Amino acid sequence: MALLGKGGIEARFRAYVAGLCEVIGHADRAAPLRDYCTGLVMPGERKSVEPMAAITAPERVAAQHQSLLHFIGNSPWSDERVLGKVRDMVLPALERHGPIEAWIIDDTGFPKKGQHSVGVTRQYCGQLGKQDNCQVAVTLSIANHGASLPVSFRLYLPQDWAADAERRRKAGVPEAIDFQTKPEIALAQLRAALDADIPRGIVLLDAGYGNNTGLRTDISALGLPYVAGILSNTSVWTSGTPASLQDGSERGGATKRQRRDQVARPTQIKKLARGLPDEA
Repeated sequence: MALLGKGGIEARFRAYVAGLCEVIGHADRAAPLRDYCTGLVMPGERKSVEPMAAITAPERVAAQHQSLLHFIGNSPWSDERVLGKVRDMVLPALERHGPIEAWIIDDTGFPKKGQHSVGVTRQYCGQLGKQDNCQVAVTLSIANHGASLPVSFRLYLPQDWAADAERRRKAGVPEAIDFQTKPEIALAQLRAALDADIPRGIVLLDAGYGNNTGLRTDISALGLPYVAGILSNTSVWTSGTPASLQDGSERGGATKRQRRDQVARPTQIKKLARGLPDEA
């Protein structure tokens, strides 16, 4: 019960941040990391560095602002190493609720007013439920019935950003970061999770990702089972259709009309679903 008290929470928080400090690099980054994490969990709607500086160091806001800006924008620490450390610390607690059951591919939108934040453009924002000015990050989370944990988080860089060298330079986008579609980012995250030997689960995708045939095919090639949302107009092959008929290869020397008639046709999933018996 002591963990529910203020002192217990503070001790757990200090231990958690100390673990992150192990992979942050230079020792000078430990204090800004602690302040940044403190700012994230403190009350306040805006989680940018200016209000966080006022919360974490009210007696020296200007200096704290510069310290946090340098830590976020200039210190060469690895977000992948930090997320890996988070996973190592949190996964045992997560598995106390039961084994990992799902790997969830999704994205998160961050509404923005200006045009200077990396990757910001007019696109669909899940927070708002509509197209608007925002950033979008592709995420991979592992989950069971007790909780979920993000294990990969990658900001999506739209094509107009990726191709604009001056914009990239001003925003500090690394040269190694090139344009990738959201499904391509998601696939790379799945491969990294397999390489890290994260306990496997069924891959879950909403229609924004599940309707991508290439992504579904690649997930199967990785040996991962999946459940994916798809659009009702998606065309599929029924399970009884021979692969050879799907491209019309079993046509021999038939006439042009016979060859056309022998080619199997995919079925719209909406039509297929409506043709199933009620007990299905």
